[in-house]
Amino acid sequence: MHKVIVPENLKSAVTAFFTGKDPGASSSAVADMLRIRQDRIYLPLQKHTDKIIILESSIEPKVGDAVLTHARGMLIGVQVADCVPVLLYDSRQHVVGAIHAGWRGTAGSILKKTVAEISRRFAGSPEHIMVAIGPSISSCCYAVGPDVCSAVISATGEGSYHRTVSETHYLDLASANRMQALSAGIPEQNIWVSGECTFCNPETFYSFRYSKGSNGRQGAFIGII
Repeated sequence: MHKVIVPENLKSAVTAFFTGKDPGASSSAVADMLRIRQDRIYLPLQKHTDKIIILESSIEPKVGDAVLTHARGMLIGVQVADCVPVLLYDSRQHVVGAIHAGWRGTAGSILKKTVAEISRRFAGSPEHIMVAIGPSISSCCYAVGPDVCSAVISATGEGSYHRTVSETHYLDLASANRMQALSAGIPEQNIWVSGECTFCNPETFYSFRYSKGSNGRQGAFIGII
């Protein structure tokens, strides 16, 4: 059975959802589920960068970890398996965005940069942007080294998203990205957070850490279709 999470703040405006293991991040499975052509689904070549792809006429896959478009009829998405999937929608300019934010992307402020790009490229405004943050590994299960913790704190500022227990650092990247969204000017009431931990729910979600290596991916998808 398909596991699909529809964020409350986006469900009446655009097609937006996070998937579990089924249908995962398979563009063919998602196309079948929505009854759209597979070539109307765009996934970037993710490399843990802070690069933002503007999807216009060309749908050739490019390296990047965020995608923005105002093209109608296109579904854009990202693939994750512990990292944070973020969906964006500017309700005034009708721009949609999908972000893959692992610790490197979070440390690189990819969410804040994507919000800034909506303003720069599409004349958007943070006050009109809705943000949905999907399932990812939570601080209960995400132990990191001090260098990783410092890099995320440097980009985000101090907050309850990190803690230290017996000299081990734990991060909640979803909460860090929520803080970054707020600092980018997104109103608190515009932000929705799933709260589900991928590591704690291996029967529902792929978790790279839980499986201790290679496994599948779930997705986050959004579009005006």
